[in-house]
Amino acid sequence: MLDQVTKVHDENRQGEAYAPEAADIQTYTKKFYIESYGCQMNFNDSEIVASILKEEGFGPTRNVEEASLVLLNTCSIREKAETTVRKRLTEFQKVKQRNPELLVGVLGCMAERLKAKLLEEEKLVDMVVGPDAYRTLPALIEEAETGQKAVNVLLSREETYDDISPVRLDSNGVTAFVSIMRGCNNMCSFCVVPFTRGRERSRDYRSILQEATDLFQRGYREVTLLGQNVDSYYWVNPVNDAETVTFANLMEKVAQISPLLRVRFSTSHPKDITDEVLHVMAKYENICNYIHLPVQSGSNRILQLMNRTYTREWYMKKVDRIREILPDCGISTDVITGFCTETEEDHQDTMEVMAYSRYDLAYMFFYSERPGTLAARRYQDDVPDDVKKRRLAEVVELHRGQSLASMQQDVGKTFKVLVEGTSKRSEDQLFGRTGHNKVIVFPKENYKKCDYVWVKVDSCTSGTLIGTATGMA
Repeated sequence: MLDQVTKVHDENRQGEAYAPEAADIQTYTKKFYIESYGCQMNFNDSEIVASILKEEGFGPTRNVEEASLVLLNTCSIREKAETTVRKRLTEFQKVKQRNPELLVGVLGCMAERLKAKLLEEEKLVDMVVGPDAYRTLPALIEEAETGQKAVNVLLSREETYDDISPVRLDSNGVTAFVSIMRGCNNMCSFCVVPFTRGRERSRDYRSILQEATDLFQRGYREVTLLGQNVDSYYWVNPVNDAETVTFANLMEKVAQISPLLRVRFSTSHPKDITDEVLHVMAKYENICNYIHLPVQSGSNRILQLMNRTYTREWYMKKVDRIREILPDCGISTDVITGFCTETEEDHQDTMEVMAYSRYDLAYMFFYSERPGTLAARRYQDDVPDDVKKRRLAEVVELHRGQSLASMQQDVGKTFKVLVEGTSKRSEDQLFGRTGHNKVIVFPKENYKKCDYVWVKVDSCTSGTLIGTATGMA
């Protein structure tokens, strides 16, 4: 599907190893090492896995040499991620030569698609576990310890892990992800997620509120509600089907936990985000004015091939509606260049939609075919790589200008900023984000993590606001 990612302010992390929060550090007889690739959902899943393993007496470690269990939580969205995972598995085989009792497992989206290759052909792993099978990890570990290859990649129509409190791995203690649903019913032709994560199902809203409340009571000040398509969240009480909760209802309930708890969400499908959601965002100051609204292409012909179920005209009207109800809302997007049969005219249509939408942030890729997708079965990947890359470069150049212009518009303004920590570039600087998801740095003075601070923007780069604190918010 997507490869050669060019990211501006990319939130998606690749290959992070996890360690525990200080409060969780204790002596464990068994330790696990985990790396996660891809989207925020995968990182949240790793925290669910950590919770399950903790109950079995495993503790997390950053040092693979002291681990008795190595897990890679994988992503099939981009070819680059799969290539990286295969390379890491080869490296872990060398560790296993020094420690034959070490178990190596693959979790997540690559599990179902490549289980035979990873287990039998390439013999790189001892365990393969799909995203709906994490509860079976203890039994699978026990099976693998006998020398048997252990596998469970069955998808579920019910599993949401709503009763599992994730272990916050390598947390900053300020922000946390809360999964509200799993799977996806949108059969976008380029996407493998419906086949690797299964059908859409929503988590009981009461468990979501409990998790968010617990995070707030532990000192966290921001939660991001996660789902493949959060706007499709729809919970029906299994005992009383007259009780239903929509995404707008859920977001309002989370916002009401405390005005000091910021609320974000990701990701929205343009066809599903409603006026009800926008009005709830406008109603609550602690719901951040930021929406990720992937366009993918600006060509109606390509959008139809992608099975995106909207037109360019409809999408632009949705952007207009967002700015009508939320005038200062930040909007980000995903763009794919070089999809099957894309012409120069199609490409120019995408450039026009980007120019019209004036995105604050963008995640930009050129297309590469992913096995198992509808596009791989139906269409020929016929746009030459050099053309894909040239079109991607043009999209990136356009967006960089938009991003800089967006930043420059904020110079002289004052924003309420949640402090997330010390700047990587200077111990004397703090950093946080505005409600529009823009990173801002400012002198530390006497402020600290989790403080809300008013910060006046003095200058900017294309990716960062630079300011001065004017007082506590």
